[in-house]
Amino acid sequence: MKHLLFSCSLILAVARTVAAPAIGTWTPIFKGIDYVIGTNKADVSFPNQHVIHAMRVDLNDPDIQLLTTPRYSPYAADNRETGGMTVSRFVQVRKVQVAVNGGFFSPTEYYLPENTPMDVAGLTISGGSVVSTQESSQHSAVFHFDAANHATFTPTNWPAIPSAGIQTAVPGSYPLVVHGVNVGKLYINYPGVIHDPNPRTALGLSQDRRFLYLLTIDGRQPGYSEGADDSETGGWLLFLGSYDGINLDGGGSTTMSMEGSTGKPVRLNRSSAVADSGRERTVGSHFGVFAKPLVAFINDVRSQPDDTAASITWTTVSPATTQVEYGPTDAFGFSTPLQTTPSTNHAVLLTGLQAATDYYFRTVSSAGGTIHTSSNLLFTTVSYVSTNEFVSLTGAWRHTDANLDGINWTAPDYQDGSWTGPDPALLWADVHYPAGNPDVGPLNSQLDLDASTLFPFVTYYFRAHFPVATRPSGADLKFTGYIDDGAVVYLNGHEIARVRMEDAPTPITHDSLAVTFPCLGDATCADEFTVTGADADQLVAGDNVLAVEVHNFNPRSGDITFGLELTGVTTLVVQPTLALATTADGVSLTWTRGGFQLQQADSPEGPWSDVAGPVVTSPYVVAATASERCFRLHR
Repeated sequence: MKHLLFSCSLILAVARTVAAPAIGTWTPIFKGIDYVIGTNKADVSFPNQHVIHAMRVDLNDPDIQLLTTPRYSPYAADNRETGGMTVSRFVQVRKVQVAVNGGFFSPTEYYLPENTPMDVAGLTISGGSVVSTQESSQHSAVFHFDAANHATFTPTNWPAIPSAGIQTAVPGSYPLVVHGVNVGKLYINYPGVIHDPNPRTALGLSQDRRFLYLLTIDGRQPGYSEGADDSETGGWLLFLGSYDGINLDGGGSTTMSMEGSTGKPVRLNRSSAVADSGRERTVGSHFGVFAKPLVAFINDVRSQPDDTAASITWTTVSPATTQVEYGPTDAFGFSTPLQTTPSTNHAVLLTGLQAATDYYFRTVSSAGGTIHTSSNLLFTTVSYVSTNEFVSLTGAWRHTDANLDGINWTAPDYQDGSWTGPDPALLWADVHYPAGNPDVGPLNSQLDLDASTLFPFVTYYFRAHFPVATRPSGADLKFTGYIDDGAVVYLNGHEIARVRMEDAPTPITHDSLAVTFPCLGDATCADEFTVTGADADQLVAGDNVLAVEVHNFNPRSGDITFGLELTGVTTLVVQPTLALATTADGVSLTWTRGGFQLQQADSPEGPWSDVAGPVVTSPYVVAATASERCFRLHR
């Protein structure tokens, strides 16, 4: 019997251990920022199942800087303060390394277009400038920081504190932890959805004010993470190390994102909005952190791309070999010759690249038999071009929904005077949004529905005339537009492109359906394609006609959208500029473009040789000598 009792006690002890909240190991992701994931099993203290993502920011790190959403200047005269965007876009646009959604805001609709005017609730200060003042006792819990990141917690900012000396302020709806006490327990059984188990975003401060904690708790996903109430969120803040904490906006807004090694944002948590629709919510308040990369064996990796070449430089903490792996995907596929002479300063010139193209790369250095690699990184080559806009995205089109099978309606001399219009794009019809889908824009001209079905027609036809004074020599034709669902494009009677339609030479008729649809079914992302060669040569000096037929994915599709911009793009040959200036140490050579290597010779006739290094970035200082020396950039 004793043996049975002992076994039972052991089982209960294990069960209690599992029920408690648990986190993994804090992992450095940037200098001064650690990251961890945690979870729990539901028990008395934590009734709901959670998956949490947390960051610990060292406010004593001199390279840490904080940023709340700045005021968006076009709305300065309005009652709105910021331009909405997703948290991941905030990471990308503001160049912060990590970010979460911030305080409450309005309007609260999901998936609004970027830069929708937003009104932020509570005291918000960004870069020392007041974005939003404290207007009432609502949303009055605030963390604020001076320029040195010294943190202050004001549980109830009403009457409002003076804003002088505050560099950054982020408001919350109410406090969750005050002086080490979980005051979130006070809100149990309070009325209002905000106090129910929800996805949560919260901030915490350690007692010594060294660490700032960013916390997200996923929710509304049974079997994965159900969401937390105020008491549970306060419990997690305490568990992480917070002495004070505030509740930020939650629900579908709850998002934690970071800058990936390629420079693109990476979403860390499992947002309920993304789980529901595949899209992040547009929010009006964000909180981000600038940080430096972690110190490693390989450091200071820099890329300087040009049109068909790029300069890559980096340093290592001890002498090592030099090599770069690169390619159009993160599988690379190409590598530079191995430079076996050990060095701590490394430089490689990549050549033979395509202009206006993304390239993934990583640096590789070997020392003492150990191979070290950087993270996968990304650069985009530039394109030196001149452009001529022939048809704007909001340009005017004549249009018809009549069946034009057997009619040469794409010909330049076809008489379209009986068609409707010309009306500006985007042209649209939508049975679900009588005033137009707010996620799609710029909406302008509404198309007729099929009176027999009360749905959009399967096919609509569009024509636009545009003049070209002188045809650009060797120009490519770049198209950017919003097409829901598929289209066939003609220039001066010649078919030049198909978008989500059966491939040529399959005939396209009035009853043909698109083979798929854009994005998640709406024209919320742009279609971009380029026409080159013989198809681009259909452009002529004088009058031109662009004709497009737009097809739905199925006869019962509730919407259709069309607008198309046409730009002529001519690639230019641009020579680099090499400048010389006398300094106290000799002569400084500078150039502003990447993708070139410095060479030297005793006379302009040569012979030319590479400057040892190689030297692929400027400035480069040449020590003063009595002899004449010539320099040039070479690829």
